[in-house]
Amino acid sequence: MAKTIAQYFKRIFDDYKVLVMVNPEDFTGTELIVHPDGKVEKTEMEFDEEIFEDLAEDEFQPCGALEFQLLLAKG
Repeated sequence: MAKTIAQYFKRIFDDYKVLVMVNPEDFTGTELIVHPDGKVEKTEMEFDEEIFEDLAEDEFQPCGALEFQLLLAKG
């Protein structure tokens, strides 16, 4: 059985950045907010089927898993 590969997105705001991991199979995921002081805030999320359209509309860009996983380990 093939394992689902998560998709990662990032948006940089003025003084913080947000990274989102989405499991496209069940629309669950994790949001990381990286504050200016380096603190990482983690929130488990449940999305709907329109999450990819929502992320595009909110100007999130695809990003790599490595950055997300490093920040997740830091948090």
